[in-house]
Amino acid sequence: MKAAVIGAGWAGLAACAALREAGAQVTVFEAGRTPGGRARRVVHPEFGSQLDNGQHILLGAYDQTLALMRRLGRNPAALLMRRSLRLASLDGRFRLAAPPLPAPWHAAAALLTARGLSWRDRLDAMRLMRGLKKMAWTPPRDWTVAQLLAHYRQPDTLVRAVWEPLCLAALNTPPTEASAGLYARTLQDSLTGQRHDSDLLLPCVDLSALWPDAVALHATMRYGATVRHLVPSTRGVDVNRERFDAAVLAVPPSVAARLLGEALREAGTPGLLRALQAFDYEPIATLNLRLAAPWPLPEPMMMLRDDPARGHVGQWVFDRARLTGKARAGELAVVASAARSLANADRASAIAALTAQVAEQAARHPARLAPMPAVEAAELFIEKRATFAAVPGLVRPLNTTPWPTLTLAGDWTDTGYPGVLEGAVRSGLQAARVLLAR
Repeated sequence: MKAAVIGAGWAGLAACAALREAGAQVTVFEAGRTPGGRARRVVHPEFGSQLDNGQHILLGAYDQTLALMRRLGRNPAALLMRRSLRLASLDGRFRLAAPPLPAPWHAAAALLTARGLSWRDRLDAMRLMRGLKKMAWTPPRDWTVAQLLAHYRQPDTLVRAVWEPLCLAALNTPPTEASAGLYARTLQDSLTGQRHDSDLLLPCVDLSALWPDAVALHATMRYGATVRHLVPSTRGVDVNRERFDAAVLAVPPSVAARLLGEALREAGTPGLLRALQAFDYEPIATLNLRLAAPWPLPEPMMMLRDDPARGHVGQWVFDRARLTGKARAGELAVVASAARSLANADRASAIAALTAQVAEQAARHPARLAPMPAVEAAELFIEKRATFAAVPGLVRPLNTTPWPTLTLAGDWTDTGYPGVLEGAVRSGLQAARVLLAR
C-alpha cells in the first residue's frame, strides 16, 4: 500500500508507525519543519538547549503511547521520570502523596492524608469519588465539571486546591465550561485501574526526541509541504495532485473542514462537515526561564496558586534543569492552561507577572528556599489552539469518512479522552487500523 499521512503530530506519526509496521510505504506531509505537531521541539539559541513549544506530562495510564515507544526502540524508563502520584504547592501549603497501596486505596489514602485540607474537605473529596463510582463514572452528558462538583457539594477550598487544577491540567478548559464526562473518564483511568496508572511521567528529553524523531527517521518526510489539494475517492486519494492508495488526515478539525468541505458536501454528508466546524479551541502558555544560578525546587513539578488580578495565572512550575540532568543550571517552565488572558497580552508584562508569581510563592515555602536567582533569558510560548475546548455535548467525529481510503486522526476525534497525548496516539493507531482492515 502506498499511503499518505497529512500532519506530523503525535496522531499522524502514530498512524505512520502502524502503517509502516504493516508494510505500507508511507509519505508524511508536514507544513512545519519539526515532527511532533503541538508537542514538539523548539530550537532556542539563548537557552543553549532544546525547548518544547509547551510543557507536557504523561500518565502511567497512557498504555498505548508507552507501548508505541517500546516498539520504536525508545525506552520509557530512560526517557521519562516516573513519579508516584504526588502534588505539592510551591508555597508549601498543600501536599498530596499516594502511598504504595493497591488502587484505588492509594488515591483514597492520598486524599485522607493530604496537607492543607481539613478533615471536612477530605471527607467531601471521598464523597465525590464514591458518587462517581456509583454513577459508573458517567455523569449526565450535559453537565459541566462545576455542576458535578456542586452536585456533590465540594467546598471552595477543595475545588481550588485539587479539582480545578486537575481539570485545567487534563481538559485545558475552565470547570464552569468543561465536560464532566471527560473529567470523570480522566479520574477513572488514572485512579481506579492499577496503582501505576496514576504515576506522573515527566519527559527528560524534548518532546520530538521522546519518540516522533524515531518515526520520522524511517519515513519519507516532506517538511514544509502544506497540503492544499485533497481529493478522496473509493479508489484512492489525491494529495497535492499525487495519487495514493490511502491517506490519514491528521490535522486540526478546522483544517480538515477546509480541505474536505467541498468533497463532503458532494458526498451528501454535511453532518461531518458541521462537526469539524463546531470545535472551539483553548490556549496553553509556557514560560521558559533560564536563571543565573542553579535553583533546585523541592519537587520536579509543583503547583502554583493563581491570582488573575495580578497576572499570576500559572498553575504549574517544572524544574527543567532537574528533568534534563543539568545539575549546574537553573531552568524552569511555568505553565498556564486555558490561558485566554495571555493570548493577546503584552508579552513583557506577562513574563514579569509569571516570574513574580514563582518567586513570591517560593519565598513562602516553609523550607526557606533560597531566593530565586536573576533571570538571564525568558521565552514565552503561547499555543493559541493548543487543544479543543472540552465542553459538554461536543460531537467528535469517528476515524472513518465517507471514503474507505481516507481516515481522520487527532486528539479531537472520538477517543473518549480529552485533548491529551494519549488520545492523539490512540486516534492515529485506530485510523491506521481502519485503513489496513478495508
